[in-house]
Amino acid sequence: MKTSSLGDVIHNLPVVSDIRKHVSEAVIDWCVEESFAAIPRLHPGVAEVFPVAIRRWRKRLLCRQTWREIAAFRARLRAQRYDLILDTQGLLKSALIAAQASGPRCGFDPHTVREPLAARFYQRHCAVSVAEHAITRNRLLAATALGYTTDDTPDYGIAAAPAAFSWLPSAPYAVLLTATSRDDKLWPEAHWLELGNRLREQGCHAVLPGGSAAERERAARLAAGIPGAIAALPLDIAALASVLAGAREVVGVDTGLTHLAVALKVPTVALYTATDPGLTGVFGAAFHRNLGGKGQLPTAEAVLDALLAARATPG
Repeated sequence: MKTSSLGDVIHNLPVVSDIRKHVSEAVIDWCVEESFAAIPRLHPGVAEVFPVAIRRWRKRLLCRQTWREIAAFRARLRAQRYDLILDTQGLLKSALIAAQASGPRCGFDPHTVREPLAARFYQRHCAVSVAEHAITRNRLLAATALGYTTDDTPDYGIAAAPAAFSWLPSAPYAVLLTATSRDDKLWPEAHWLELGNRLREQGCHAVLPGGSAAERERAARLAAGIPGAIAALPLDIAALASVLAGAREVVGVDTGLTHLAVALKVPTVALYTATDPGLTGVFGAAFHRNLGGKGQLPTAEAVLDALLAARATPG
């Protein structure tokens, strides 16, 4: 049970890999916010995905269709009994969703859960230090609940075929993820322009995705200032995964897509300006580097140095 946000959902993928490794006969279903359902579907260890539409439903609570959809979701979730229902999100909303399924519920204990009220909905509780990285917390919760020991390096267990879109450059390209949910997490446009131009000098094109209209406008504005750069067309998560998979490297701000790049084992540099990457920074088996932090502003030169280190790293 990990419904949102995108980064949180990606952080839960190693739990599936761990369970499949240590409890090979396990059948794993995943309940997730509908807009992120493509992520668990990338993992071959997930049997069934149950999309939930909390974000959409709460905007239309007076609509009869909303309550029909809620009833259908509950019926589908209750159609079978589970040996274990694991809430790795630890929020009241995720605990309430977990309570709709049939079977014993397990989550973090009241002292280590994100929202203490959520713990009241679990029959079993596990204490996992809040000082651990979010990925490690998820893995330790599942390991404690199911009685196995985790390995050091998380295995996200997903892959995507590199995209073959006609608009992608034939030469090596870097994906620049410039958009995030909060303005204080943004990296200055002047820094992106400096980075993009330096990459072009090195023979690497820049590809700039954008989701919302404002994000696509920013991507187009930046692409106009970087020779050979491409502002990507609107893409869904599955298509974005393919674009990331084909990149030589990825540079991104604090956003879920940056975590997706690491999960796909693409060399990744993550930029933090308003948050501390210690507990939620990018983390994986392939090359990754977290730069900056709360109140800090990584330089383009620091990013280029990190990319140079990535290119010198075998594999």
